[in-house]
Amino acid sequence: MAEVRNKQVIFKDYVSGFPTDDDMNITTSTISLKLPEGSKAVLVKNLYLSCDPYMRPRMTYTTESYIHSFKPGSVIEGCGVAKVLESGHPNFSKGDLVWGITGWEEYSLITLIKTLIKIPTTDLPLSYYTGILGMPGMTAYAGFYEICNPKKGEYVYVSSASGAVGQLVGQFAKLLGCYVVGSAGSKEKVDLLKNKFGFDEAFNYKEETDLVACLKRYFPEGIDIYYDNVGGKMLDAVLLNMRVHGRIAACGMISQYNLDKQDGVCNLINIIIKQVRMQGFVVMSYYHLYPKFLEMILVQMKEGKIVYVEDIAEGLENAPQALIGLFSGRNVGKQVVVVAKE
Repeated sequence: MAEVRNKQVIFKDYVSGFPTDDDMNITTSTISLKLPEGSKAVLVKNLYLSCDPYMRPRMTYTTESYIHSFKPGSVIEGCGVAKVLESGHPNFSKGDLVWGITGWEEYSLITLIKTLIKIPTTDLPLSYYTGILGMPGMTAYAGFYEICNPKKGEYVYVSSASGAVGQLVGQFAKLLGCYVVGSAGSKEKVDLLKNKFGFDEAFNYKEETDLVACLKRYFPEGIDIYYDNVGGKMLDAVLLNMRVHGRIAACGMISQYNLDKQDGVCNLINIIIKQVRMQGFVVMSYYHLYPKFLEMILVQMKEGKIVYVEDIAEGLENAPQALIGLFSGRNVGKQVVVVAKE
């Protein structure tokens, strides 16, 4: 079979500070839509790509992370939804829809098959498998239920609450009967948290000069569960407002990703004084729970108990801007890039 053109997003070099358009190139190469003889790989056409905060640390060279840094001169990779064009692996067949790790390009040859999950239902938009039905959904589920062990009536705080993960954590907590407060970076997002996602309260952290006092205002009796997506000064303020036997799920620290020198945390003694359990986690360690999660979330969505908001960017050429926008809070909801619609 003749080769076809393959538009790609190439990572140029390691980044210091905030990433910009100049850190990525849009190029076009060619790819054969025929697998090599005897290959166990899967050839896919990419449909939707996910922009996620964890991708920023991959733009900095490190050998100390759970996931390797991007390689300069190579195609950026991340979670996405794709259609199988040809498969040399017994678990996948031509025409299958899958989600998992793929390239930021029109077509990808995937050799790391263990990252792919077959999509069992197409009753909902396929783009949802970059978010609520994919990695971010599992992140919200694992962090809240498995790490935090929530109980009805507890006081829950979620930072970066309008993002792909936070909007779900807040809704899970409300369904359980918790009191839930979220923070975000604009009036539009605060309104979304209260009026769309059903948070009890929400605030714009950019308008608060004293985070400790702010949290005391919303949680006069303290915080039982903090789902941390930002780290830094917010985490430090939360530590002063935790209740005895509180739990903190350390999911992400987006406030720190673009800093050359990260903020220190000064109030850790409260973990001892208040017997707080703080645990970091990587969602891949919980993928064995995906069938259980999917069964739960599909029912909740069908019954209208869970809603989800996406921010859609059209075209692979707009992927760099969409990714960069995460770090200035430009997106409202889950940031998705549409590459093709089958």
